[in-house]
Amino acid sequence: MARYAQVGTNIGGFAAKYAGQRFLGIDLDGDKNARELKAALGGLKGPIMKVAQMMATIPEALPAEYAQELSQLQSAAPPMGWLFVKRRMMAELGAGWQKRFDSFEKEAAAAASLGQVHKAVSLEGVPLACKLQYPDMQSAVEADLSQLDFILSLYRRIDTALDPRDMGKEIGERLREELDYDLEARHTALYADMLKDEPRIRVPEVYEELSTKRLLTMTWLEGQPLLSFKDESLEVRNKIAEAMFVAWWHPFSRFGVIHGDPHLGNYTVREDHGINLLDFGCIRKFPPSFVNGVIELYRALETDDMDRAVAAYESWGFKNLSRELVDILNLWAGFIYGPLLDDRVRTIADGVKPGDYGRKQAFAVHKALKEHGPVSPPREFVFMDRAAIGLGGVFLHLGAELNFYRLFNEAIDAFDPHALEKRQGEALKRAGLAPPV
Repeated sequence: MARYAQVGTNIGGFAAKYAGQRFLGIDLDGDKNARELKAALGGLKGPIMKVAQMMATIPEALPAEYAQELSQLQSAAPPMGWLFVKRRMMAELGAGWQKRFDSFEKEAAAAASLGQVHKAVSLEGVPLACKLQYPDMQSAVEADLSQLDFILSLYRRIDTALDPRDMGKEIGERLREELDYDLEARHTALYADMLKDEPRIRVPEVYEELSTKRLLTMTWLEGQPLLSFKDESLEVRNKIAEAMFVAWWHPFSRFGVIHGDPHLGNYTVREDHGINLLDFGCIRKFPPSFVNGVIELYRALETDDMDRAVAAYESWGFKNLSRELVDILNLWAGFIYGPLLDDRVRTIADGVKPGDYGRKQAFAVHKALKEHGPVSPPREFVFMDRAAIGLGGVFLHLGAELNFYRLFNEAIDAFDPHALEKRQGEALKRAGLAPPV
């Protein structure tokens, strides 16, 4: 109840002020309102901040000034103290939990919006990472998600170009999944299976006997933050970038699975410049028809085939597409697919300043949708777009220069939806996961 009150008070105060401005006919200052919304959310921590950050990373889900402000929210939460940690660990593993480890560090190695990580050592001497969920997170998530519809309804009054309701449903579903560490353990096993033949990418091993639905214990993978390699040679930065490309697109093109949270803290770089994938809370599984649509749209843009593009959009669930709406969607698709259609070595932004990357295209799309929309993107696009933009951000940070066309075509070479369905079904079964709906 306290959480409902806290979120409702902060967001409600912002909404009341916004509604009053509209009622009195006062011109709305988008930049100022965006700063005030960030301030209202910034004191809350926890899940609602994660939702806001998700919305900020999805192109055109929010007006530009709102996305810019909300993207600055910090996801780090103050870590639980040692007495609190001991009580939580006892609740998960029992009274003698400390005897099940050779050592367990009192200070958290990392703290985020839903939980924190402690470094430990197993009785066999293996370094471990223990991801411990904060108490009462399920209640906090439900309280915060109850406000998400309100926030989105407020946005629909601000701007009618895009209907984000399905986006809200998708975000809610994925966020609830992130609370289930048993599910994350199975997702970790799935990724270990899908990438077992890729030496450039390492996935931690889960210790099931030291894990529960709210405690996930894995092998500790040594590595350095990606940003610490920004000043390395181009050869090193390209090597890291190629490994990142494979880590995201190989599972998608071969198994219909994508990592939906390409946050810089979710991977580290090894001494050999391979990468460690560390977090599997936000995983999206797609039916083969969706993956086929992604490739079909790529081929349509490659050959300038309008009918093929329309068929691809419709296979994803876009409805009532006019010629104008297809042209608008192709503007954004051209931006996302642009580096993958260009058969040469280049940077991801190709000379565009990082701060301006995608801004021109987003503005053009938004302006056109105001005239011909609104459009309701299928919910699958939330984390598909987020992954694509997040991965592009990694390449921007690294200043990588690669032939993205070659890398992508290697990933989709000899794509067969029937073969993908079989591979996907077998991999999901081995990991104890259900097929996508």
